[in-house]
Amino acid sequence: MGTRVSYPAEVKVKAIEMRLAGVPVKEVLSQLNIRSYTQLKRWMRWYKNGEIRRFEQPVGKQYSYGKGPGFKDEISKLKAENRYLTQQIEV
Repeated sequence: MGTRVSYPAEVKVKAIEMRLAGVPVKEVLSQLNIRSYTQLKRWMRWYKNGEIRRFEQPVGKQYSYGKGPGFKDEISKLKAENRYLTQQIEV
């Protein structure tokens, strides 16, 4: 069994932006060093379903429905919310 790889939320968002811009899957995988096409498909599904909060989840940490990650302070919570709203405007 292979080791689990955790990708930062920025990589996940960048991969989705590239796919929405029409960049081929193989190119996205190679440029961002993503191991699996299935992983990219999962992120795309989360994005289309409006589950952006899931991008912040570390490997193996599945939060209960409707709950996101615990934020260390108000600033990091606001930054995450701002990033989410910016992505919604771009769509």
